[in-house]
Amino acid sequence: MFGAFADVLLMFLCYVYILLVIFVSGRLGRVLRVSRRVSRKFLHAMIGNLPFVLPFFSSNVYPVLVAAPFILATFLVSPFSPFAGIRERFKELADMTEEGHPLGPVFYAVSYTVLALFFASEPCVVAAGVLPMAYGDSAASLIGERYGRRRYKVFANKSLEGSTAMFLASFCSLAIGLVFFSQLYSFSVFEKILAVFATAIVATLVESFSPFGFDNLTVPVFSALTFLFLDGGT
Repeated sequence: MFGAFADVLLMFLCYVYILLVIFVSGRLGRVLRVSRRVSRKFLHAMIGNLPFVLPFFSSNVYPVLVAAPFILATFLVSPFSPFAGIRERFKELADMTEEGHPLGPVFYAVSYTVLALFFASEPCVVAAGVLPMAYGDSAASLIGERYGRRRYKVFANKSLEGSTAMFLASFCSLAIGLVFFSQLYSFSVFEKILAVFATAIVATLVESFSPFGFDNLTVPVFSALTFLFLDGGT
């Protein structure tokens, strides 16, 4: 009984956190005078912190319930929504999701939901999928836009500077994440450093090949599978 109550409370706090991040992201431009791209990437990165609460759920269904509603929510505020009134009512979120690839946030929610569905009991695997997308992709976008000079194209325009930022941010965020999880589970981060390195490499390669916002699907899936294959799970 108490366990179920704690799970519901934690799920509610996750919703509050997500809505708070959306609220703050929507006002970053006005307060700090940053671009909408920076605001979007702040949102993108902060949502990526959700895997850190997975160990505190006693049932695997609740992490799925945290993520799944946002598949519908992000779709309804996307340019493909059949309900213009909803887009107008939630214009702040719609504006945040429309820039760039309009279905990117939907793919992001799908990825997190799928990872939570299959690996909620393996928080390190979920983190290996989500953190490279959250922090790696955000760094790649911001650094690539500002400092990208050496351009290349496979299916989408990328830069070596952006891809380097993708690798470094993916590696560092996942390594730091594992430091956190190592305090809850009995493993050494050094035991998993090869898995972290390989995951960052795969995330960077997959991101460079993924056009039209599909990296929000491909990066989490391939990153998580790489980490799992190399025995990176808890």
